[in-house]
Amino acid sequence: MGKIASLVVLGLGSNKGDSRRILEAALCALEGVLEDLRRASLFETEPLHVLDQRRFLNTAAAGYYPSSPRDLLRTIHALEASFGRDRTQERRWGERTLDIDILLFGDLLIEAPPDLEIPHPRLAERAFALAPLLELVPTAIDPRTRVPYQTILDSLPSQGIYSL
Repeated sequence: MGKIASLVVLGLGSNKGDSRRILEAALCALEGVLEDLRRASLFETEPLHVLDQRRFLNTAAAGYYPSSPRDLLRTIHALEASFGRDRTQERRWGERTLDIDILLFGDLLIEAPPDLEIPHPRLAERAFALAPLLELVPTAIDPRTRVPYQTILDSLPSQGIYSL
């Protein structure tokens, strides 16, 4: 009997290059990675931590993944690199052609810093990640606190997010 696939939600962002085209191409590539892939709307968002950069385009993808979180992380890092991302040459929270984060992986809790923490360690602070996640999984709850992500999103201050 085969391994049961886990529902995974990925957050995608870009603010360097033709971000709309990059996100579309990345989502197409992810169709070969996640089964039954669903896509969220596109959101334009203000940068959060490093303000002297272009606005981001953000979205999310949800689907089923039959392997491990570590395998998925390797796959998305390779996809980011294929779009020109070089993690060694970028500033933290700065410009990037493509950023893909594992927001949720089933209801797993994983803490293997610096590169693998699930749910994403700053998910509850980021409306630009929560809004598209909730579009795909409206009943999602934080596996750590058991608080619905919609409640968390509603409690955040405005962060300059605009649905496109």
